[in-house]
Amino acid sequence: MAEYVYRPVVAVAKGLFGGLRLRIDVRGMENVPRSGGAIILINHISYLDFALAGLPFWRAGRRPVRYMAKKEVFDHRIAGPLMRGMHHIPVDRKAGAASLRDALAALRAGELVGVFPEATINPSYCLASFKSGAARMAAHTRVPVIPVILWGSQRTLTKGHSFHLREAIGTPITIIVGTPVPPSDLVDRRTGTDVLHKVMVDLLDTAQRSYPFPSPGEPDWWLPAHLGGSAPPLRAADADET
Repeated sequence: MAEYVYRPVVAVAKGLFGGLRLRIDVRGMENVPRSGGAIILINHISYLDFALAGLPFWRAGRRPVRYMAKKEVFDHRIAGPLMRGMHHIPVDRKAGAASLRDALAALRAGELVGVFPEATINPSYCLASFKSGAARMAAHTRVPVIPVILWGSQRTLTKGHSFHLREAIGTPITIIVGTPVPPSDLVDRRTGTDVLHKVMVDLLDTAQRSYPFPSPGEPDWWLPAHLGGSAPPLRAADADET
């Protein structure tokens, strides 16, 4: 499939990251598949996550990730043509069968499909409950799920906080590509989703605890409450919802 839109968008994103002098640390490149379908499972903490999560796969073999994203993004007059040109997958929550069908077809064709299992940015910057779609798709297509954890991107551009160029410049960002979870571990939708949540929690903990903590007097709104920051704690409803 020709990537007439994907390639220039990647170039623009890399130029943006370079202009901001983001210090991007990618770990786990050995877990990036060179071929074959896979579900890329990603935590959601910023508006840059789409571009950042795809970096390891593009670096490894120019492999694009087809993201599942809400239909409203595709309806936007600017973002819509780009999303369609990059062959991402619109999700209409009122008619989800079509998006599931398109995602399964992409996986069976050997594509990488990106999923944000929390469906939205949680202001706690901890992992909220997961939707079960990733486990269901893995069971249907017998492809692995590759966990990807992002950390630090919430300091650049995220929900509820204005963008400040001076604060964003030079931000360290961690990207960890975890060990693929085989589809045999995800046959049961509920149990499989719990397995994926546990894997992602462990990776996120690794990323958070190896990341530079703010110095006294520095803003700590982006740091979770359980690590001493001022981000709101994860609500019980977010943690326990199924």
